[in-house]
Amino acid sequence: MNQPMKTDVTEQPVQTVTLPNAPTLRRPARRFGRGALAAAIAAVAAIGGLAVYWLSTDNEASRYTTLAVGRGDITRAVTATGTVNPVLTIIVGSYVSGVIQEIHCDYNTEVKTGQVCAKIDPRPYQSVVDQNRANLAVANAQLTKDQANLDYAQINYDRNARLAQTNAISKDTLDVARNALDQARAQIGVDQATIKQRQAQLEAAEVNLGYTDIVSPVNGTVVSRNVTVGQTVAASFQTPTLFLIATDLTQMQVDTNVSESDIGGIKEGNRATFTVDAFPRGTFRGTVSQVRQSPQTVQNVVTYDVVVSVDNKDLALKPGMTAATRIVVDERRDVLRVPSQALRYAPAAEGRPAGGARRGRNADTHGRVFVLRDGDPVAVPVTIGLDDDSFTEIVSGDLKPGDLVITSEQRAAATAALPRPRL
Repeated sequence: MNQPMKTDVTEQPVQTVTLPNAPTLRRPARRFGRGALAAAIAAVAAIGGLAVYWLSTDNEASRYTTLAVGRGDITRAVTATGTVNPVLTIIVGSYVSGVIQEIHCDYNTEVKTGQVCAKIDPRPYQSVVDQNRANLAVANAQLTKDQANLDYAQINYDRNARLAQTNAISKDTLDVARNALDQARAQIGVDQATIKQRQAQLEAAEVNLGYTDIVSPVNGTVVSRNVTVGQTVAASFQTPTLFLIATDLTQMQVDTNVSESDIGGIKEGNRATFTVDAFPRGTFRGTVSQVRQSPQTVQNVVTYDVVVSVDNKDLALKPGMTAATRIVVDERRDVLRVPSQALRYAPAAEGRPAGGARRGRNADTHGRVFVLRDGDPVAVPVTIGLDDDSFTEIVSGDLKPGDLVITSEQRAAATAALPRPRL
């Protein structure tokens, strides 16, 4: 029986033998190194973080701009531009033509009724008066003469009438005497009419002579003088304006032009304030005294003249000043009010205004505001009263002073400003 041979094998160190021209054997490269793996993990983490940030930004609560509800006054007013004028301005002119001979009044002269301010050369008119006075004297003399003829005609007729009764004269002679008497009586009537005519002509000449004195018809102050000594005044077609006299400068008025869209709310007695360029820091107060019905149309724009009366005891206001006027149409004292912008706010999801302030007579008086309660907007229906473009009166509604009403939403603007990450 053959037994296997036991061989003593001793481990020998392995030696590497490099053969000439033999190919070099390399280890296969690893698919991912440790650095690359770490970079990949960091990229995935960054993308996840951006995704979480973006989702958290989209789900973030909106930011609101709020204002507190409070109590206060609401004043509705109309603004207009006007001119300061005296209450009554008298135009003093000339009825007759001629050369200005004298001037007794100048600017700012205080005048009384009947005071002579200027004088036109009276000589031409005085000559006319003298002529008409002479004509009147001639007419009176003619009447005296014709009266004597009437007396003689009457005596002659009476004599012939007695003679005719005894047939001492013919009837023709009696008829001639009667005719002469009738003519004498008619001539008396003509003379009397002529005298009246001459008297009227004389009075007209005297009136024209009186018009050579330019007198003040009222008590007041001369605000304008348009003539000088030696100037010829022609009153043939239009009466020339010589002086402007303001009756009382302590009482002035502002003539304002109010547009047709605002005239409906203005009535007599409304309070008004205005400023002038001469006193930019001063405010003058007045009252609407008249709303004139006559329209004024300039370039298809219709306005109405509203007169505001103002006290001017200190004579600070001058005629012709331009006044920026504010007329109070309506007002409320110590009422609950919200900013008007709150009535125009609506959440971004609705995309339309929630309500608005009342503008016209038949406008809707209902609206709603959004109140920030516990961090969430809550719609509150309200009844709207007066508004002045800044605040609106709340007549009724679940609001109280101190509530925060939302006027705008900042979420849409903030999201749009952030750059959206690109994955």
